[in-house]
Amino acid sequence: MTDAESGPDDPADAESDPGEGADERTAEDAGVRATYTETETERLLTFETTGESETGRTAAIAQNREGYAMLKVRPTADGDELERYYGFDMALDHAAELLGVRAHELPVPSAAEDMGM
Repeated sequence: MTDAESGPDDPADAESDPGEGADERTAEDAGVRATYTETETERLLTFETTGESETGRTAAIAQNREGYAMLKVRPTADGDELERYYGFDMALDHAAELLGVRAHELPVPSAAEDMGM
């Protein structure tokens, strides 16, 4: 097949684009799915249990977009703040408690690894 014959449906010409930043913004392990997003004002790391016995429990960690403020732990992404922490590890501990899992079981997408002060 010549270049002129190949078209957009030709798999050889297709660019692999599984979603810009998808791999660094999501992670899943031990029955917990983590998703990192940014809004106009916040960096947001949300967790949801996906395991058979604990499906649907949620927790979120938020920080201002500039990344210099304390971390806020919430029961959901848009829920009321439960507590503030300087350190990411302490915020993860609280999020894990809300989800009913151990902190070391929480997956953290690479885009969120630098959260905290």
